[in-house]
Amino acid sequence: MSSSEHSSYGVDSEVGRLRSVMLHRPGGELRRLTPRNNGALLFDGIPWVERAQAEHDRFARTLLDHGVEVLYVGALLTECLYLSEAREEVIASVSADPRLGQILGGELRAYLSDLDPDRLASVLIEGLTKEEFGDSHSLRHRLMRGTDFVIDPLPNMMFTRDSSVWIGDAVAVTSLAMPARRRETALTGAVYRHHQRFADVPKIYDPSLEHLEGGDVLALAPGVLAVGVGERTTPAGAERLARRVFERGTVHTVLVVPIAQRRATMHLDTLCTMVDAERIVMYAPAERRLEAYTLRPDGDDLAIEGPRRFIEAAAEAIGVEAVEIIHTGERDVVTAEREQWDDGNNTLALSPGVAVAYERNAVTNARLERAGIKTMTIPGSELGSGRGGPRCMSCPIERDRM
Repeated sequence: MSSSEHSSYGVDSEVGRLRSVMLHRPGGELRRLTPRNNGALLFDGIPWVERAQAEHDRFARTLLDHGVEVLYVGALLTECLYLSEAREEVIASVSADPRLGQILGGELRAYLSDLDPDRLASVLIEGLTKEEFGDSHSLRHRLMRGTDFVIDPLPNMMFTRDSSVWIGDAVAVTSLAMPARRRETALTGAVYRHHQRFADVPKIYDPSLEHLEGGDVLALAPGVLAVGVGERTTPAGAERLARRVFERGTVHTVLVVPIAQRRATMHLDTLCTMVDAERIVMYAPAERRLEAYTLRPDGDDLAIEGPRRFIEAAAEAIGVEAVEIIHTGERDVVTAEREQWDDGNNTLALSPGVAVAYERNAVTNARLERAGIKTMTIPGSELGSGRGGPRCMSCPIERDRM
């Protein structure tokens, strides 16, 4: 489908009927993970790649079966790489890595320039080792081991939520905090800048700005954002985003929510996600602990109130008496902790009251069903090793307006 066939893009909530989404099917980049490097590459284990792909295919099929258009980052990137401007941009970006040095960087640029678009897209995502690259005149190359990376792989690319987020009819290409992920936005940004499908889409953020990741940005309701600040998103990033969406007039309230700076709570969507217009699935300790600062426009400045309990601030901003909470796990603290770790809170709403979740979080899923949320379950034993669930693995680019 061409861009001209779309009357509009945009996302103004977490739960409006999902029409179009961007995914990345995991591939050769996962095969680069070893016990030696998986920690640096932000994985808690070594996934079985073929099973991870089968699980991801199941996820994509669930979306397709519910009428959602699925776009793949790799395919979009490949199409862009047929354009000389996009091709030169991404090659220049990767070959300018200061760790390479002038000689190896120049040789890498020549190497990549000889690749066809399909192979180039694969190398940019899956990485390139010294052995695969071949000979070089550089000292840097001589001091590398054969399995060392000339281009680092991007195993977290499948978590497409983080590198871009749609707010209203505009897209924010984000600024990723962890070194292992920063190059993802060079590829995502190239897609949004050069693919004809997104030619007229306003861009409201870019990777040169303060750290901001999509997993921390929740569209609680039309005009209302929640932005977590902690391990990945900085207060300065949240403030910059607030100013930009206020300037566009698409958002009237931003709730800035400090979260613990640790692996289990890397993003706000590891603690809570919306499953209906006024219902949220949430890790029980987060209900007690999360606070929010309320930001609203005040001329050219920001009016800041709070902090107050996040759930109360959210209800006020949305304009309802209360937001109903469905807790992860039962009252059993151990079960709740296990299912929070396994992304029990990280659901993807397909429409109001319909959500996709990992099947392994049986207690949370049963609570969702009892609350009237139709829960579509998918396997995630291998996908979850990167600490991300259905919401993390999806970047909605079009939802029905609420």
